[in-house]
Amino acid sequence: MANKNRQLKEAKVAEIKEKLEKAEAVVLADYQGLTVEEDTLLRKNLREAGVEYKVYKNKLVSLAAKELGHDGIVEFLEGPVSIAFGYEDATAPARILNDFAKDHKKLELKAGIVGGDIYDEAKIKQLATIPPKDVLIAKLLGSFKAPVSNFAYLINAIKDKKEAESAE
Repeated sequence: MANKNRQLKEAKVAEIKEKLEKAEAVVLADYQGLTVEEDTLLRKNLREAGVEYKVYKNKLVSLAAKELGHDGIVEFLEGPVSIAFGYEDATAPARILNDFAKDHKKLELKAGIVGGDIYDEAKIKQLATIPPKDVLIAKLLGSFKAPVSNFAYLINAIKDKKEAESAE
């Protein structure tokens, strides 16, 4: 019996390690006090953004984090802790949890891991202010487009001026 229990724990630790390695960003939050309806809404919002939201035993998360060299996150694994794993957009877990926490005071951001670095609550809240990846890409493309458009208008104005001069 004890051997089977150990195997189950080892499998969970391996699962957590895999998620930690794969994630662009990981955010820890204290969810104690949320109602079932609030938790369901939060999970829906996270799922729609491609963020995985889990609750694991702190001891198992601690073991996985230590094996990956993320010892600094262990101090935040106190009490009920939920974990949001962002695989595509590093800002999504922080942004969604932070926005949700504004209306639901029971949810508190604790810390996170972004790019292998440990972020405290203040840094996670700062990360939450960064727009989604697709918005940033659109802004970047818009900034590329502006000079090209201006150049095209300039060329067109020169062409119109030459045509007007040759018509005279």
